[in-house]
Amino acid sequence: MENLIFSLNATLPIFLLMVLGYIFNKIGIIDNKAAGFMNKFVFKIGLPALLFGDLAQQDFVGTWNPKFVFFCFVATFTSIFLIWILAMICVKTKSRRGEFLQGSYRSSAALLGIAFIHSIYGESSSGMAPLMILGSVPLYNIFAVIILTLTAPKSEDDEDDDSSDSSENRELLLKTIKGIAKNPIILGIFAGLLWSLLKLPMPKIMNTVVDDVGSLSTPLGLMSMGATFDYKKALANVKPALVASFIKLFLLVAIFMPFAIKLGFAGEQIVAILVMLGSASTVSCYIMAKNMGHEGTLSSSIVMVTTFGCSFTLTFWLFILKTLGVI
Repeated sequence: MENLIFSLNATLPIFLLMVLGYIFNKIGIIDNKAAGFMNKFVFKIGLPALLFGDLAQQDFVGTWNPKFVFFCFVATFTSIFLIWILAMICVKTKSRRGEFLQGSYRSSAALLGIAFIHSIYGESSSGMAPLMILGSVPLYNIFAVIILTLTAPKSEDDEDDDSSDSSENRELLLKTIKGIAKNPIILGIFAGLLWSLLKLPMPKIMNTVVDDVGSLSTPLGLMSMGATFDYKKALANVKPALVASFIKLFLLVAIFMPFAIKLGFAGEQIVAILVMLGSASTVSCYIMAKNMGHEGTLSSSIVMVTTFGCSFTLTFWLFILKTLGVI
């Protein structure tokens, strides 16, 4: 019961912020223009600041565990590859395929990981959440930029054009590389990693400003998602949203967790891996999709379903792992 209450306290406020955004839109407080501004701010400023702040103050050198980081990296890369194949087969519309793919693999690792571990093991935890973030979040965002660029709706007209040549392919490749290099979220991640590795001090004033700006990202992003949520379009996307949610909350954990246990991971390590594999899809899915030319409806549907569902699925997985004696 305590695990259920904790999970509900962690996830239901997120879901309710989306509902508030929807209500505010209906009563005229947040119109589409305001929601667009909020999205832009969160994508370019809020989320980069949040990720920078989370990573910059972590001691990656002191808690370094190459086996654990390598497992997180391989599990993330393999899950993206497997879901990519599944999406090519099951999702016919190119732009929806991109949203389906990133919604199926991207977890709220940075937002939930540290809080979840601290809730179970206390503030004296040994730092597995930052290492999990290092092994997974950069891959999340790099592949999200690649996927959303390659499946952007504006490129769908080229699907029936057999005259595309190597110069057009080179142009798309260059555009993808530029998108990765200039993506604000990726820049925030690597700036935080560099700050931590160089052991640079974080002045209190700077720390306060970064924390305050970063703390805006989640509520603004969630309310803007709710404000632009179209339930009619969501119902049209309900099947891929439910499939993606099943993959996110159940399938990835069922595939990779036995390998993690077999490799000897336990305690904080297993909880961090559980968050990486089976937590709700991050609100960044919707924010990045909207800012890179996608409709965003399927992304918001996946985020809403997984956010509501993970309160119960994380409790289920915690019960299983406790029964097995690995946490």
